[in-house]
Amino acid sequence: MPHILITAGPTHEPIDPVRYIANRSSGKQGFAIAGALAARGARVTLIAGPVTLPTPPNVDRIDVETARDMAAAVDAALPADAAVLVAAVADWRVESTTQKIKKGTGTPVLHLVENPDILAGLAKSPKRPRLLVGFAAETERVIEHATAKRERKVVDWIVANDVSGDVMGGAENAVHIVTAAGVESWPRMTKQAVAEALAERILAALAGGA
Repeated sequence: MPHILITAGPTHEPIDPVRYIANRSSGKQGFAIAGALAARGARVTLIAGPVTLPTPPNVDRIDVETARDMAAAVDAALPADAAVLVAAVADWRVESTTQKIKKGTGTPVLHLVENPDILAGLAKSPKRPRLLVGFAAETERVIEHATAKRERKVVDWIVANDVSGDVMGGAENAVHIVTAAGVESWPRMTKQAVAEALAERILAALAGGA
């Protein structure tokens, strides 16, 4: 039974005790992939950002808030045979304050600090899974950017999609699978159907069939 690590959802990066930086990721695609893999007998650890989705059956779920929380949870969940990093992790965090920023004191200046790159870090780790899959949410030149990301971060596959429409939070997705062998473009389908197809491909790869 392979152990597969999944990340899903957004991260929330605090600005002050009541505000945060986030994104529109719903977590639906990552949760669907976790559920599809568990249904096929894999042992699945799902590290979820702040979402309200129910945990898929037979999935071990770990809830986190920030990018640094997620990076620590990923490291603690290893070793794994495969990792599928679907989460839309915030690239930056704010040097947050312990007090609420009040109006009337001028426009606040936010000092941004780069967050850890979980995917690239895992690719360089001595505990790197046999199969490492990243996701790329793009708004233009999707395949070009995804191909460059796969090479730059030294991962096995990048699953790329165009999020300029209603993909984030929606029920459907159209993805491109970028590997060393080339690009495979799938038609638009439900996120559940994408998850089922990806689960089959991941398990086949782990079994040596792809």
